[in-house]
Amino acid sequence: MRGPAPLRGGFGLIGPRRERHVVQAADLDALALPVGDDGVVIGVDAEGRSAVLGVNRPTPYEVTLVGGLWTAQVLALRTAATGARVAVETGRAPVWSGLAQAAGGGQQCVTLHDVGRVPPQGASAGSPVLVVRDCGMRPPRGRVVAGPWQSVLTLLPYLSPSAPRLLRNSALVGVQRVSPDEAEQVGALMRLPRAAVESLPTLGDGVTLWCTPRDRKFVMTQGTEAETGLLGAARRID
Repeated sequence: MRGPAPLRGGFGLIGPRRERHVVQAADLDALALPVGDDGVVIGVDAEGRSAVLGVNRPTPYEVTLVGGLWTAQVLALRTAATGARVAVETGRAPVWSGLAQAAGGGQQCVTLHDVGRVPPQGASAGSPVLVVRDCGMRPPRGRVVAGPWQSVLTLLPYLSPSAPRLLRNSALVGVQRVSPDEAEQVGALMRLPRAAVESLPTLGDGVTLWCTPRDRKFVMTQGTEAETGLLGAARRID
């Protein structure tokens, strides 16, 4: 019987001998690794690649979504599935209650609060938080704001007098189907190219243009079987 394999100082057991895998420097550009940013998968882009939204961050992160309740709820569910807590500030708690009960497998990871009544969440690297503000067309300034490990997603059903301030202060803006007049306003605020502005009134349900003043990406969000069973099919109008 052979004895145990010899030890190498600091490196443990000697593994099996294999030829080294070597790539020439000139061939490195041909390598493509299917790795995206860490975060929540919010759908697929025009090329069919996964689109990921990194909501759990060590720095404050503000997001505004001009769109429907369905998309905001899918984002809340998927964020909760990453282990983050979700605090929903809303004046229409009944439309969120089913989601809050279903999320977390019995643990209270999604909590509902009246407008202006969100308590401090105590966010940390080990317990990140997403605050979803579903406060209508004119959301008041929130008591709980974005901070380290605490992102804020504000949902606007349509553009309102509050929209320019929110869009300018947001690190990321999502826009779903809007009227031609609203598309022109969004285009001016976000410096969108003409083709993007003209496409906004024609977007299908579940499609969102995620943008900053410099970058933009169309993303299709499709519900999983569980999400569709809980929330129904994707829709822009609630």
